[in-house]
Amino acid sequence: MMLFTEVRGLPVVLPAEAHPLGTVTSLTVDPASGVVSHLRLRGRRWGRETVLAWDAVHAIGPASVRVRTATAPDTVPPRHDLLGRRVLTDAGAEHGTVLDVAFAPETGRVLAVLTTRGEVSADRVLGLGDYALVVRAG
Repeated sequence: MMLFTEVRGLPVVLPAEAHPLGTVTSLTVDPASGVVSHLRLRGRRWGRETVLAWDAVHAIGPASVRVRTATAPDTVPPRHDLLGRRVLTDAGAEHGTVLDVAFAPETGRVLAVLTTRGEVSADRVLGLGDYALVVRAG
């Protein structure tokens, strides 16, 4: 298990390259499948954001994220960062703010969302938009 906050700020490296491609700024989650779909990083060159599909990730360790390729995917999902996002239930009740997200680094599967009001299991996540993360009332 790993937390989003542990990954943010890690250098992203291609094994054959001498210098990192950049540093992780966020992970994008597909709420429908419950997995991390993309890795976002801020490049060393010109400070531009680059998006890589999760399939490009080879391994995540405490010191870096190793990727197989630096090729951007054909389609890039909108940027909806989970960290700091407001959490609402499907009934419209407040459920705090996202503090962190636990996930399996081997598969990208989200295990739990840690909020200011406690842990929310991944199977309760219904959707994510510009305004909030929506979870099934528990």
